[in-house]
Amino acid sequence: MNEAFHVTDPRALKAVAHPLRVRLLGTLRLDGPATATELAAKFGESSGSTSYHLRQLAKYGFVEEDAEQRDRRERRWRAVHAYTSWSNTELSGTPEGREAVAFMRRRQLEVLRATVEAFDRDPESWGAAWVEAAGMSDDVVRLTPASAEALYGRVSALLREFEERDKDAPDAERVSVFVSAHPVRGYVG
Repeated sequence: MNEAFHVTDPRALKAVAHPLRVRLLGTLRLDGPATATELAAKFGESSGSTSYHLRQLAKYGFVEEDAEQRDRRERRWRAVHAYTSWSNTELSGTPEGREAVAFMRRRQLEVLRATVEAFDRDPESWGAAWVEAAGMSDDVVRLTPASAEALYGRVSALLREFEERDKDAPDAERVSVFVSAHPVRGYVG
């Protein structure tokens, strides 16, 4: 799987900024290749619906047929990239692009909320070390836009470094990491 897909076409971001498509893509990224039928069962959809949405994702380069098919009679799909990125400025030049960018931001918040709630439902099943390690923090600092962008780059590089370091560790788990940097004027909350 390639590392990143940098979207420059607002139509491509709008294509993935569909409630079912973004969930299909996320599942293929996290759980690996699947058929439209398997994904339909997971999300309570018809296989016709998931098949249609997978073809739309393929049209814009987000997914492709899995080259390592287990059975020629089934069509397995896989994510092409580990994550999607875009330039807010570049894509916000049209109403369609602004709408897609706003949807994707809201979707990221929904995933964050769902991730925290899933952990909070049963933290003991993870063990004491994960209960201690899991969490969130917030801070407010004065940064320039250039420093905020540099922060993202350094955090991303640090994540790849830690991932490589822990790749064979027996206690390693998938960890959702969210980084958010938005300017604020006064208290927001």
